Amino acid sequence: MSETAGVKVLGGAVERGDEILTAEALQFVAGLQRAFGARRDELLERRKQRRAEAAEKGRLDFLEETKHVREGDWQVAAPPADIADRRVEITGPTDRKMAINALNSGAKIWLADLEDANTPHWDNVVSGQVNLYDLVRKQIELHVPGGKSYTLRDDVTHAVPLVRPRGWHFDEKHIEVDGKPVVAALVDFGLHFFHNARELINRGSGPYFYLPKMESHLEARLWNEVFTHAQKELGIPHGSVRATVLIETYPAAFEMEEILYELRDHSAGLNAGRWDYLFSVIKTFRDSDKYILPDRNAVTMTAPFMRAYTELLVSTCHKRGAFAIGGMAAFIPTKDDSNAAAMEKVHADKKREAGDGFDGSWVAHPGLVPICFEEFDAVLGDKPNQIERKREDVSVTADQLLAVSETPGDKTIEGLRGAVDVGVRYIVSWLGGNGAAAIHNLMEDAATAEISRSQIWQWLHNNVRLADGQTVTLELVREILADTEKALRGEAGFPTENLSSAVELFEQVAVADDFVDFLTLPAYEQID
Repeated sequence: MSETAGVKVLGGAVERGDEILTAEALQFVAGLQRAFGARRDELLERRKQRRAEAAEKGRLDFLEETKHVREGDWQVAAPPADIADRRVEITGPTDRKMAINALNSGAKIWLADLEDANTPHWDNVVSGQVNLYDLVRKQIELHVPGGKSYTLRDDVTHAVPLVRPRGWHFDEKHIEVDGKPVVAALVDFGLHFFHNARELINRGSGPYFYLPKMESHLEARLWNEVFTHAQKELGIPHGSVRATVLIETYPAAFEMEEILYELRDHSAGLNAGRWDYLFSVIKTFRDSDKYILPDRNAVTMTAPFMRAYTELLVSTCHKRGAFAIGGMAAFIPTKDDSNAAAMEKVHADKKREAGDGFDGSWVAHPGLVPICFEEFDAVLGDKPNQIERKREDVSVTADQLLAVSETPGDKTIEGLRGAVDVGVRYIVSWLGGNGAAAIHNLMEDAATAEISRSQIWQWLHNNVRLADGQTVTLELVREILADTEKALRGEAGFPTENLSSAVELFEQVAVADDFVDFLTLPAYEQID
């Protein structure tokens, strides 16, 4: 433990941590915390109030008080040259091997994920910053003892990193300022910005970010104030920071234009964060029987309420001169043809997005990069993006965004078993330090477990009747949990070290009377 001028580092020693956790860098983070920590706390309280209001009304709507913004004549800042073409973006955690593979993948952008694909072990938090420091300077390499070596290729254009800090809801327990834990988002943003902003600019790029989990334009305003403060503090030109906001909460879907407006000098568009969006739909209206979804795998992007959400996102972004970035293709390709059908689905998904006007989209694996390129190249050709395509044919109402009950698909016992299985598997991986887990040929992050457990909570607390006639009860969920634990203990090679803790945690967040906002918060209490 170390302490300087009100800043206390409670985390242990991490390799090269002293290069990242310098007195100057920690004081910079402390300045952010002192300037913006209290406002963050207020906005988290506001989330609870708005959730209660939405639950009482049974709906969300566009804001009357910001109508002037939606009707105003304004544009976001033009994109920097090195991120004008974002047709293929690869995502993944900031461990060293993933960072090198992502930069070498051929994708235009790498979402360097300090959030949902990363377990925030203290080691991961700091080593992720070490890796960002090295990759910005093109000095990142990995030599596995007795194994492979990973280095940056010089025959490809390296993907440009966009760093995703943790959401506003998370605190970093290993750093305290004036006796209180620091807002984790300010740690993740602050350390990267402090060490790398000027270096990135000198190399013809800039400090670019993805912003997760926001629920309102006021939360975007806070980020904008953080960016303005940070740039001024370090003498970085205003507008150097660019941020893409994930529209992955239900309330944010009703404030897309306002979010772009708040960040307009620093905006790099919006992204359709589809899995977390489904989680937020359930979370927002968990007590209502009008918003009950069928099995997760039955909810496709062509469901009416999801279609409304993506159409509105593209038209909103292009109206304001901003990028619209599509959702995740999570499939993991195999060496044989056993997943040919899955690859066809990826093709169809990316073809639909490119046709709808998206400027790019996400993949989770380097093997999917060529598919995404193929579908976006077919639409974009030599153009870097299609922001000029305004989609003035689109007109989306609040009722269309809320039309969850029109989603086709059944609620099944197989869906319930699958939700328990995937949720428990993911939490085992997360507790073990790996937040990007390969499960049943899909690359999963925390959003997967959140959908799984929230859907079970919703079905259970609304006495949902499954397709086979069974009602979802506490006894049924516990029986499936017990079956799942037994099966995983018998599965060859499955790591059982954290299995009991994962089952206990999953039950806590899936069945307790009080709905836990994020399962990663109680999970964080169990790791170092």
